[in-house]
Amino acid sequence: MRDESESTAARLMRWYDAQARDLPWRVPPHEAVRGVRADPYRVWLSEVMLQQTTVAAVRAYYAAFTIRWPTVQALARAEHADVMAQWAGLGYYARARNLLKCAGEVADNHGGRFPDTVDGLRALPGIGPYTAAAIAAIAFDRPAVVVDGNVERVMARLFDVHTPLPAAKGELTALAGSLTPQLRAGCHAQAVMDLGATVCTPRNPACGVCPLITDCKARAAGTAQSLPRKTPKAAKPVRVGIAYIARRSDGAWLLETRPAKGLLGGMLGWPGSDWAVELPDAPPPLPADWRDLPGEVRHTFTHFHLRLALRGARVGANATPTRGRFIPQADFRPADLPTVMRKAFELARADL
Repeated sequence: MRDESESTAARLMRWYDAQARDLPWRVPPHEAVRGVRADPYRVWLSEVMLQQTTVAAVRAYYAAFTIRWPTVQALARAEHADVMAQWAGLGYYARARNLLKCAGEVADNHGGRFPDTVDGLRALPGIGPYTAAAIAAIAFDRPAVVVDGNVERVMARLFDVHTPLPAAKGELTALAGSLTPQLRAGCHAQAVMDLGATVCTPRNPACGVCPLITDCKARAAGTAQSLPRKTPKAAKPVRVGIAYIARRSDGAWLLETRPAKGLLGGMLGWPGSDWAVELPDAPPPLPADWRDLPGEVRHTFTHFHLRLALRGARVGANATPTRGRFIPQADFRPADLPTVMRKAFELARADL
């Protein structure tokens, strides 16, 4: 039976103590109760990786990063190219660039220790309001209000909020704050996120096993399935471009490091054109018998769809490019390429 004197937050905490997800960057609730804290470095790394990315996709990357760079000082000393290659495939590559900047700041100017307040964390490169609140709560048990997509969904249903996102963000944050306790704030933040990820899911929420079923106003009103409401997004535009894929007679591939700023900044890629509304006129990176390759790379970024035409060539051992460099076959790892560039390789390899 429901204990009428037990608060919503207390019911949620009791559920979390029994049902918390086992995640490698977390301290289990039975240890958190004893005062064991999560490593701020690992919390920060996981939260940066989890931005617009699923837990399932992040697990392997997190494991690889923490094995290779187990501390923030180790990451601060890492080579830029190594970090970008390790990140390849995870997307949103500005996050990887900011990892290095932030690690350097913490190692060089904070003695290798992350600040333990939201304001202190916000001052670090690449850490925004959500990530700062998450680190402060989870690593330092500060009563910070942590609001991600899961939390927004739980709050919208729990309080039957019909204002569409993103306009509702402020209201949902305030509601989340009204439930945040002073004690065990980190466990509470993770509990709300777990509830949204495993029970209060976007489709077919498992209301029958929800610890907050009797508190949920949307459940009572019959509106849970339709919440949170969202303002329709504008259709994404399509951009087009060219990728030049050259292979030398000894098997080496012609690649270049993209400019530090912009999409895929600092990543390896195929020389090519800008990405524009109409196919740009881009000169090839070296004289060769270039030919159109079959197929077309299609990839979706946050703000647009991309279609890349592929042009390929086999060149001699003395070929000299005007941009990029040849990487020997033994040193070339397709896994080091960002996803869109790896798609181009998979399409072109059979013809080169």
